[in-house]
Amino acid sequence: MLTNLELEQILDTKLNAKQIADYAPNGLQVEGRKHIQKIVTGVTATFPLIEKAIELNADAILVHHGYFWKNETPCIRGMKGKRIKQLLIHDINLFGYHLPLDIHPQLGNNAQLANYLGVHNLVGLEDKPNSIPVYGELETPISAKEMAARIERALNRKPTVCDEFIADYPHKLIKTVAICTGGGQGYIDLAAAKGIDAFITGEISEQTTHSAREQGIYFFAAGHHATERDGVKALGEWLAKEYQLDVTFVDIDNPA
Repeated sequence: MLTNLELEQILDTKLNAKQIADYAPNGLQVEGRKHIQKIVTGVTATFPLIEKAIELNADAILVHHGYFWKNETPCIRGMKGKRIKQLLIHDINLFGYHLPLDIHPQLGNNAQLANYLGVHNLVGLEDKPNSIPVYGELETPISAKEMAARIERALNRKPTVCDEFIADYPHKLIKTVAICTGGGQGYIDLAAAKGIDAFITGEISEQTTHSAREQGIYFFAAGHHATERDGVKALGEWLAKEYQLDVTFVDIDNPA
């Protein structure tokens, strides 16, 4: 059994959280009971996830998407108020880790997805420390159709693909792959500029399709939620193994 502050220190250290600038505070966001043995993990700290944690009598919730994002209202009212009220009433701790959980080289969302897809030798796509997107290579080049099939098998979700590009260049195989889970579609231009064959992320925007078509890079949008399930799940499994904590992953499905 750990205290909530001990758990925060363990997570901060494992994820190098204090060294990564982010859009929300990483760590213990809502303080609950002091001692922690049972943890519920999930992608986003939604009301249904909190209710499930209450049902399981959890001491803490650990998520990728927590609260208190930059530029949102600081007022605790409406949906946010109801969520936080439930945490406080039931004395449940809430831990949130955003970018540190995306980019961790073993447990992170990018690394987990790369492992499922057979993408090896990951390095940062950005020319700076703690790059958010990464890229690597496949052992054997594959077609875009096969990559789409791998994504669907890994995530149980059919990805959105730029079909026109595949139709125009069916002979072009994929060897190098850039990955940025979640809402990382804005990095497609950087991936294209570096000559990467394919870019995989969670979401697609109107301009993303044009970038893929005009710059000759395969693009796959596999779902924000779907691409970010496995980091927090892997982190919870690591906590259970290393610290003998009772950890349950709860997937509150989201089609986005």
